[in-house]
Amino acid sequence: MPKMLSHQAQAVALPSNETRWNAVLARDPAFDGAFYYSVASTGVYCRPSCPARRPSRAQVRFHDTAEAAEAEGFRACKRCKPDQPSLTAQHGARIAQACRLIEAAEAPPTLAALADAVGLSPYHFHRLFKATLGVTPKAYAVADRNKRARAALGKSTTVTQAIYDAGFNANSRFYANASEVLGMTPRSFHAGGTDQIITFAFADCSLGTVLVAASERGVCAILFGETHEGLRQDLEKQFPRASLVRGDAAFETLTAKVIGFIEKPRGNFDLPLDIRGTAFQHRVWDALRKIPVGSTASYTEIAQAIGKPKSARAVARACASNRIAVAIPCHRVVRSDGSLSGYRGGVARKRALLAKERSGR
Repeated sequence: MPKMLSHQAQAVALPSNETRWNAVLARDPAFDGAFYYSVASTGVYCRPSCPARRPSRAQVRFHDTAEAAEAEGFRACKRCKPDQPSLTAQHGARIAQACRLIEAAEAPPTLAALADAVGLSPYHFHRLFKATLGVTPKAYAVADRNKRARAALGKSTTVTQAIYDAGFNANSRFYANASEVLGMTPRSFHAGGTDQIITFAFADCSLGTVLVAASERGVCAILFGETHEGLRQDLEKQFPRASLVRGDAAFETLTAKVIGFIEKPRGNFDLPLDIRGTAFQHRVWDALRKIPVGSTASYTEIAQAIGKPKSARAVARACASNRIAVAIPCHRVVRSDGSLSGYRGGVARKRALLAKERSGR
């Protein structure tokens, strides 16, 4: 898959005839819409992924658009229908329609109702939905209700009203996993985290200044920076209404363990974590923690690992949103060509972290 995406990018940047012909030979759907080819002996034009018998190279001409092929007198192939939206585009439109229905409904629609609305059988729709988004329709609906709940808790006058406004028909269904969804109790979230206590401390390491913060559930932030004041402001932005308390001597033990892991990364970070984010971010961060020490993976490879191969940009945004550096190793994610991209703590620190891991591998 990474090669396919790389070829697609190449076709957009430099659509050479050699690249196009290789795509036709491979029947590569990644090039559908990027160009079309016509066959002189049949008088038809096709998509690169057309399942028809491969023509002789001497009979083939390439066209940037379907209109250009038709302007030269070629007619659309009846098998791949290049004058109509591709099957992938049609499927994408149906899944997008289903997502809008889920998001607009007061209560999660049934699988049968969603499938009927987009003109597919329940089995085919369920399989297509999961293949496209990496989650089932039910999981998408749950994530959407949780997102609504987070928004409603900040607006509604009571927690109960917020829960019902988000589409939950019983308090118990939301409270069952509220702490995992919100990172705190619903009442605390509703109050803006005002009764949350975040303990923090500063420390120095070979990569500069580090801020380590923890809630009662575990480490909730490891931030690199240049000054204590800048790091504290960053922490305040992450937890705007929580009470920030400087750590005591006992907290120094936890801080020392974090610094020890930064200096000599071995295996997985074994301290408890308080990870807060969306369902998608959690899936990305879980995938990052599976990258072995000293190894790297591209954004595209992470997207594939979580079942959403076209979400490389969203993966990059999830990495940028990670506030628990090193423990959630977003520094191990690189571009497809192996070069280093942006890092919350700075590219120089990213390079240094990778060098530490590789030297001790």
